[in-house]
Amino acid sequence: MQTSKELISLLNLKELGNHTFSGDSYTIGSPHVFGGQVLAQSINAAHKTIPENRFLHSLHGYFLEAGNLTVPILYKVEEMRNGGSFSTRRVTAKQQDQTIFILAASFHIKEEGFEHQISFDESIKYPEELLSWDEMFAKFGDFLPKPMKQFLSVDRPIAFKPVRTPNLLEPKNLPPNEQIWFRLKGEKQALDYRTKQEILTYISDYNLLNAAFNPNASTHNFGNTQTASLDHSMWFFRDFDFDDWMLFSTESPNAYGARGLAKGNIFTRDGKLVASFAQEGLLRPKN
Repeated sequence: MQTSKELISLLNLKELGNHTFSGDSYTIGSPHVFGGQVLAQSINAAHKTIPENRFLHSLHGYFLEAGNLTVPILYKVEEMRNGGSFSTRRVTAKQQDQTIFILAASFHIKEEGFEHQISFDESIKYPEELLSWDEMFAKFGDFLPKPMKQFLSVDRPIAFKPVRTPNLLEPKNLPPNEQIWFRLKGEKQALDYRTKQEILTYISDYNLLNAAFNPNASTHNFGNTQTASLDHSMWFFRDFDFDDWMLFSTESPNAYGARGLAKGNIFTRDGKLVASFAQEGLLRPKN
């Protein structure tokens, strides 16, 4: 999967009737289904039951079991509420009668109101100064640990450029934060807001736990730690376009008890805050 068109096709589920939908999976280098894919496909299922004038403003999901890449995922949508301004949906994702994920999502009509937003640090390096994952793999691939090399070798429809490039050969402890620029690969195309939200939800599950690793990066990494997304929440604020690089800015306030918490924001290059997110993940050191 190399382009945004392929990603959109993956996220667009097949309707089976009775608010039930089916979707396939694509690996990102992990032996299990990528959590961002299940999140985004669940939103796609919910969108198919929502009036056109209502837009996703928040989602809260729990990952219950690891997904099998070779088995289709069935998504069942329940209409929990249809009010004058808000609609709420519950989505259950199953494989072979086993529930692997549950989601609650809320949708809101467009309304006017006062506003404010935080801004990101404009002193950080911009994409033109940084190496992408693809460029890092081409330049340093022969020297990388096997798990990292395998992960970076997978074709993706998104380009990522970390603001702070880690030294994988001589790792050291870092502050509990991470900033990464990203953009879609392939030709630019006009996308409706719903599709953009589904794509952004998919991307939001990348890189989240890096910030939780950073304070202990000298001794712990994805190679010697069992990791998994436990839950995921997201809030959408403003419309946006994927025509340019966007910034994924995250921080980790805590890691304890084999779990790490990460939270943060997503900005356009010109500083518009489009979404916020939070996730707790499993960080279990391997014996």
